[in-house]
Amino acid sequence: MLARLLFFCGLCLASQLAMAMTIYKSTDANGVVSYSDRPSKGAKVFVFQDRMVERLDRQVYLDIKKQKGVDVVFARNDLYAPVEVALAFIGTSNVRGAPAQAIRRVLPPRSNTRLALLTAISRDQPLVYSPQFQYSLGDPAGTAQSYRYPLPWRGGPFRLSQGANGQYSHYGPKNRYAMDIAMPVGTPIIAARAGVVVKTENSQSGRGTDASGNFVRVLHDDGTMGVYLHLKQGSVSVREGQRVKVGSPLALSGNTGNSSGPHLHFVVQRNTGEGLVSIPYQFNQPLGALPNFALGKQ
Repeated sequence: MLARLLFFCGLCLASQLAMAMTIYKSTDANGVVSYSDRPSKGAKVFVFQDRMVERLDRQVYLDIKKQKGVDVVFARNDLYAPVEVALAFIGTSNVRGAPAQAIRRVLPPRSNTRLALLTAISRDQPLVYSPQFQYSLGDPAGTAQSYRYPLPWRGGPFRLSQGANGQYSHYGPKNRYAMDIAMPVGTPIIAARAGVVVKTENSQSGRGTDASGNFVRVLHDDGTMGVYLHLKQGSVSVREGQRVKVGSPLALSGNTGNSSGPHLHFVVQRNTGEGLVSIPYQFNQPLGALPNFALGKQ
């Protein structure tokens, strides 16, 4: 089992060391899945992906109070973290109070903030408009402080299976500086930095409906956020709004979402004013890289 885990995660490293190499996935008559750098009959190209799309529409949304000839537009933030929002109005008719430029604000955690007061020019006619609402976690005014992260797990030693700028899945702005650490399912995952839990997912099994799988997002005091992904279903032991310290148990490692094999995906992010981006970080002790099993070198 361990050999299979190391082989599978070694494929991730192969993606970094040999961009031209293609990995093929095949399934035999007994349903056994295998991976190789050489194509075989019926094999398909295997693409590693690790996208992060968090659905916040039920926790960050517009709340419009309507009275006769008056609409008071609030933005509600039910998260335990600040949120940057932008609100614009298009297709306006019979509306006074809708600015030409988008309204931009940073909403405090757990707040309901008035953004606009719209009134009818002619009170006997309805207000007509379409709001365009965008949001991003975090306050772009924050400044990331220097910090070396202790390893966010207990046990091991484990090795890095895909590092920063990994060509399979660590190439987008949210994940460019992420690290994947190969480890067996069920490894205890702990907080690498103190902060407040702002978002969790705990119910996904297998591939699920979200590429991130089960995860825990922690807001640090300097405004950065640590995110622990692909966790085991039902293992998340913290709740949103809970404050954690370094070493606090968070969950167990897993293989959920769009995962390339059992591992922990750990990334540090901050809001730069254009949405969340990953930022470089360092662990406080070195990690070895997995050997390139896909090329037969051990």
